[in-house]
Amino acid sequence: MIQQIGIVYLLFVNILTFSVFGADKRRAREKRWRIPEKQLLMLCAAGGSVGALVGMQVFHHKTRKWKFRLGVPAILAAQAVLVYWMNVTGR
Repeated sequence: MIQQIGIVYLLFVNILTFSVFGADKRRAREKRWRIPEKQLLMLCAAGGSVGALVGMQVFHHKTRKWKFRLGVPAILAAQAVLVYWMNVTGR
């Protein structure tokens, strides 16, 4: 049950993160108010790193910023290690 809730959460947060990256790119093109980088990175840290990586590629957004080019994959790697560790230890 808990594992299913976790999967649903990750699906939701990744779809949300992908959508937010797309919305921020649209706002950038329209020269409107932008979503702060801190919020984009917080979505990644909250489990949306896959959605962020896909959004970066699909929308060609934040791909030149080192904070995102290195930070998002680093967050994903840390999350993968955490999931692996939780599965190995049975937590």
